[in-house]
Amino acid sequence: MTKQYPFIIEENFKSSMLSEWSTEFANATPTNHVVLDNFLPDEHAEFISGKFPRPEHPVWLDWKKRSHYFYGKQGPGGSEKFNLLDPEFRFALNEFNSGYFLSFLERLTGIDKLIPDPYFLGGGMHQILSGGILDIHTDFNYYNRLDIYRQLNVLIYFTEDWKENYGGELEFWDDSPKEGGTCVKSIAPIFNRAVIFKTDKTSFHGHPNEWAAPEPITRRSIALYYYTSQKLEGFVYNRTTDFQDVVTKPLPK
Repeated sequence: MTKQYPFIIEENFKSSMLSEWSTEFANATPTNHVVLDNFLPDEHAEFISGKFPRPEHPVWLDWKKRSHYFYGKQGPGGSEKFNLLDPEFRFALNEFNSGYFLSFLERLTGIDKLIPDPYFLGGGMHQILSGGILDIHTDFNYYNRLDIYRQLNVLIYFTEDWKENYGGELEFWDDSPKEGGTCVKSIAPIFNRAVIFKTDKTSFHGHPNEWAAPEPITRRSIALYYYTSQKLEGFVYNRTTDFQDVVTKPLPK
């Protein structure tokens, strides 16, 4: 019997909605973005959720030795230990680097010649444990290993049965908090919701509202970053993640 692929991006992925979403992306403030519910087919979302690595999985870096700007945040750092992942989950991750998905993003955002990151630097998947936060920041957007320039973030949430008292909302701020900026949009990390946004040195974002779901519920997401080989005119690029000190928590000793 022929094995069925558990997850695959099709050529016409979401094509019927692209015009509407592209307009929404272009007109959104404080940064170009779009929030898309029921983003993946139900069976694909359930598949990824079922294969998502648990907090004790060896793929994660030790968050207790990382930074007070993202207390309780698990990430792999890159793809170095992806061989430890379930092979089908790893297959699903790589589908987001496929030509079909890149074409979808290019048509939605108007940014041509997008390049995926085969090494998933800083991305792949994230998991926030009880008490976790992520300070407001802008991302590094120059990737020196490949000499490319980051343009887009794609976050897809796999939190089960999110409730308002769980917290952990993604926030977009209109300026640096140090310059008087404030939160202008709060987005709940509900199951199978995607947030696609332009990332640059003015796209201040994070989740300073502490994750307060009862254990063992975690805030789970796939995190994907896309680049171009050339700088876009009018943007600043560097290797720094600029944390803003809106919220920090001391790491456990």
